[in-house]
Amino acid sequence: MSVGEGLEFTIRRKVFTLFGAKFHIFNAAGEVIGFCKQKAFKLKEDLRIYTDESMSTEFLYIQARSIIDFGAAYDITDSRSGAQLGALRREGIKSMFRDSWQVLDAAENQIAMVQEDSTALALARRYLPLANLIPQTYHLVDGAGTQFAEMRTHFNPFIHRLTVTVSPTCTSPQMLILAAAILLVAIEGRQSN
Repeated sequence: MSVGEGLEFTIRRKVFTLFGAKFHIFNAAGEVIGFCKQKAFKLKEDLRIYTDESMSTEFLYIQARSIIDFGAAYDITDSRSGAQLGALRREGIKSMFRDSWQVLDAAENQIAMVQEDSTALALARRYLPLANLIPQTYHLVDGAGTQFAEMRTHFNPFIHRLTVTVSPTCTSPQMLILAAAILLVAIEGRQSN
């Protein structure tokens, strides 16, 4: 994945699957550039991202630090080198009203934030009947509040789709952006179904 003039990719997860979930990652041309199979009934989240459905080449690993944690943290590792890329930490209490995640570098310094579009829409999605049909938008912003990526869900009752558009001026590691998007589809997407 390279930014250059910017980057766009889409993650798709089928809503009705038995025993886990499958995610396909597509580039802007519609080609598969990644695949993830989420196991059902795991106490500790463990997501491995592969180059395709054969699952022969793993390139990214996301693992929860603890079994149950309201403000859960997920370590992001480059599977090829074994290097820790950073982490994503959910802001527990804040996320009850509006999804909010801290993006941390390998030294645990906050470098960005992922936040749901608005508190009013977030509350409507959580507490009003059928309001979860309202698509969600997340914004990735740096410490200065500059938005460098947008993640937007699309309404489809059978497939959960999240399109990620990254600004050409983005300086954050692309694998952390991909990991954030996968967690939103895996964790937040599961809560809205």
